[in-house]
Amino acid sequence: MVNSGKARAHTNIALIKYWGKADETYIIPMNNSLSVTLDRFYTETKVTFDESYDKDTLILNGEVVAENEAVKISKFMDIVRELGGTSAHAYIESENYVPTAAGLASSASAYAALAAACDKALNLGLTGKALSRLARRGSGSASRSIYGGFVEWEKGHDDATSYSFPVEADNWENDLAMIFVVINNKSKKVSSRAGMSLTRDTSRFYQYWLDHVDEDITAVKHAINQKDFKQLGEVIEANGLRMHATNLGAQPPFTYMVDDSYLVMDIVHQCREAGYPCYFTMDAGPNVKILVEKKNQQAVIDALYKSFDEAQIIASDIISTGVEIIE
Repeated sequence: MVNSGKARAHTNIALIKYWGKADETYIIPMNNSLSVTLDRFYTETKVTFDESYDKDTLILNGEVVAENEAVKISKFMDIVRELGGTSAHAYIESENYVPTAAGLASSASAYAALAAACDKALNLGLTGKALSRLARRGSGSASRSIYGGFVEWEKGHDDATSYSFPVEADNWENDLAMIFVVINNKSKKVSSRAGMSLTRDTSRFYQYWLDHVDEDITAVKHAINQKDFKQLGEVIEANGLRMHATNLGAQPPFTYMVDDSYLVMDIVHQCREAGYPCYFTMDAGPNVKILVEKKNQQAVIDALYKSFDEAQIIASDIISTGVEIIE
């Protein structure tokens, strides 16, 4: 018996960062995080289960994936098979719609789309909460890509209690945008996974980070409720810098920031002084993301053009809708 499903999921950017796992196997985070889901970047994935297949096959952007990624996907598919009570392997066709060299991790949208496509193909009937939990098993941030707009990931303490849910914003997300400044799309010397583990285990600043994340989450949710862009921006900027500070306290110390990262931060400060409020955040890499109100988006982009090529600047709206079945 052949069963298919196809889904689209958008990637997200954490405004309050997820940094460090409490459980590596189930991908349970050390802290809650909060993100926005982006309109510009998404993954479409079709899954076909067939008893005649002798293994799982993943075709990504028209090419068979490398063996190490195939092993990771098969482990995730084993979880799906257990849920669906089937032994059938799957043929997975996935397309990443991320601008070339965007320097944006696609694992969030990839596993969210894969989870939703499997749910459809096997008629699992998963709720949003259950789908979020399933996507989390592939990539932690994928749990947030099940929803649109502002999304919080509750860290929980086990597989059943770690999941994401939407944060009500009265459609305020429609007034906001995010600008990406692509500085470097080369492989990182320290991967996100390795960086998280190293700081969690060795950084003398890490406990300070954990002690203040809940305050940041509360402050951001208050800002969203009040539609207070200044408060939102100030908190997310400080949170991102605090996360990166933990890396400098690790043994050995490391950083993802480069000279151009600091240049973007300086331009953001200049834009604020010129009356165009905007705030930066960075993930595990040198590229900088800037949150801005749409009415000021072009002014910030114009300021960036003085120092960066047009191809390095990518703007995205925030999408209100979550993962969707498209076939």
